[in-house]
Amino acid sequence: MLAHLCRRSAVRTGTQFLHDGDFTTRFSEMGQPELDGLVSVYNRMMDRLREERIRVREQHQFLDEIIKASPSGVIVFDYDHRGALVNPAAERILGVRATHIAGKRLSETGEPLLGTLAGLGLHEPRLVPLEGARRARAHKSQFRDRGFVRHFLVIEELTEKLRRSEKAAYEKIIRLMSHEINDSVGAANSLLESCLSYRSQLRAEDRADFETALQVAISRMNHLNAFVRAYADVIRLPTPDRRPCDLKQLLDDIVFLLRPEAQNRRVQLLWEPPEAARIVALDRYQMEQVFLNILHNALEAIGADGAITVQLNGQDSTPGVTIEDTGRGIPDEAREKLFTPFFSTKENGRGIGLTLTREILTNHGFRSSLESRPGGPTQFRIWLGPGALR
Repeated sequence: MLAHLCRRSAVRTGTQFLHDGDFTTRFSEMGQPELDGLVSVYNRMMDRLREERIRVREQHQFLDEIIKASPSGVIVFDYDHRGALVNPAAERILGVRATHIAGKRLSETGEPLLGTLAGLGLHEPRLVPLEGARRARAHKSQFRDRGFVRHFLVIEELTEKLRRSEKAAYEKIIRLMSHEINDSVGAANSLLESCLSYRSQLRAEDRADFETALQVAISRMNHLNAFVRAYADVIRLPTPDRRPCDLKQLLDDIVFLLRPEAQNRRVQLLWEPPEAARIVALDRYQMEQVFLNILHNALEAIGADGAITVQLNGQDSTPGVTIEDTGRGIPDEAREKLFTPFFSTKENGRGIGLTLTREILTNHGFRSSLESRPGGPTQFRIWLGPGALR
């Protein structure tokens, strides 16, 4: 009877320990063979459960450390597709703090980029645009947690790798084109100009047509030479000659230069320079090209009757420039290709402006972002120093 009661008490107590997740408590043998056999089995089971719990905890800790240290961004979702874990690399790549994602579905964050990531299909890698010319490859996958499916995103920034690969490819093509075209144009122009010397031998009534035809041909050859040289200038871009420059004065000069064209288009150029100078070390000539490219694009996006706002903002240590236009915005399908070398949304565009802009900003180490939606304003921002997470 006593052995029966002891058995019942041990079973009840052991069941409670299991229910409470207490795998550290062990029973002592009581000198009763039948009960001691049960105690021995229970103790071995608890030892194994304790070892398994330690193993799983250490494995989880190990995986957490790997995810935190990973250079790739990782977002892990809970069972309801809400953000549960965001590693530091994801914060850096996406420019969004983990607290902005935690407990929310990506489509609920209000961030256009996160909304794009929310629409990713399972095992369908996609190239997504980040701020400015930065790009990343995002991949959505899944795993099982206690028998239930959970999803996660891996985001790998490809900006520098792609930029180097693209640059090497187009540099090779441009060098080849420049060599062949320059040689051909030079020889052809020489022949055409030599032919002009024969005009005096022609009849008076034929002379004018002959001279005009050769002059047109020479002009087209020179145009072709200038066309190729514009591409060659991108790959021959020198290292920035950084010198102290007053951003206020630089923007003043550029706005003054473009104001007549803006007035012809009935476009307001809204620029209120700050009172104090903003001194930044930069290559004035190259940054003039950047601001001129952006403002020309803004004027062409508006066409006529609109406004462009130029702002110099931020602190003295990290000033920024914002240029916003009231144009038609950029279609989503074009936005993803904007900083692809020599891609243009203009009918006769060559895509040199943004390619050159990207190279200059990258060489200076300046961050940029381009925000635009179809039918809405387009905003180009440049940070002349490190930027912060939103």
